[in-house]
Amino acid sequence: MLEHGVPFRLNSLVRRLVAPNPGVMTGAGTNTYLLGNEQVAVLDPGPAIPAHIDAILAAAGGRIRWIVCTHTHPDHSPAWQAVAEASGAEVIGALPADDMFQDDTFAPHRELRHDDLLETPEFTLRAVHTPGHVSNHFCFLLEQEQMLFAGDHIMNGSTVVIVPPSGDMKAYIESLQLLLRYPLKFIAPGHGEVLEDSRAVVAWLVNHRLQREAKVIRGLQQLGRSSVDELVVVVYDDVETSLHKMAKLSLAAHLIKLRQENRALQHPDDERWELLQP
Repeated sequence: MLEHGVPFRLNSLVRRLVAPNPGVMTGAGTNTYLLGNEQVAVLDPGPAIPAHIDAILAAAGGRIRWIVCTHTHPDHSPAWQAVAEASGAEVIGALPADDMFQDDTFAPHRELRHDDLLETPEFTLRAVHTPGHVSNHFCFLLEQEQMLFAGDHIMNGSTVVIVPPSGDMKAYIESLQLLLRYPLKFIAPGHGEVLEDSRAVVAWLVNHRLQREAKVIRGLQQLGRSSVDELVVVVYDDVETSLHKMAKLSLAAHLIKLRQENRALQHPDDERWELLQP
């Protein structure tokens, strides 16, 4: 149940709290996860909404020892400060990325590196660096449950918008492929319900992005030298036009990936794109 402010137990180690920040980009709201029972890690404390902060502190009952953030977008990390001040918890995460949608207040006590472990008497949490949605994004694998806390790398009910320059489509697809190296059973996303059959979910997402890339290539073949505004109508013809403003961000990320791979170029004089001949 995605009910605001009410702890929902997912398994013996994990409870979920949904922040009261519903919207087009956040779904029912941002998921905050409480890991552990005797000593609690708060994963993605969410927006700095007083009612949500109070719900976190009440659910944890004075047992918060760690605050862990997948990334520093404003719907995922800002409550860290109030929770840390109330609990004295160690704050773990990556420094804010260099883009326009960041929680610049975030100041971790421990900066993350790929495959870092948080080991407690109850559980082991492994950090997996997954750039793509944003460069400082990490997923976290709860090894005892084979549950991946995916932040905004994977969402339930929609695909993730990739916003250049910090968002990187090539890195995003490679980060999805990286997850297939880990033993996954469940995906606990930053928004929406838990996903099962995790490997199939990841494989579908990789295929979906590559199919969209193929549409970008066909669009460039059809239109020739063209702008993002012209391409979005062709490449995202299966998406409501009201969402094309956001779709143009992911389209730009696809085009940048093609440029990185020497398959497309952008003309500096008019910023239009065209395919390079193989």
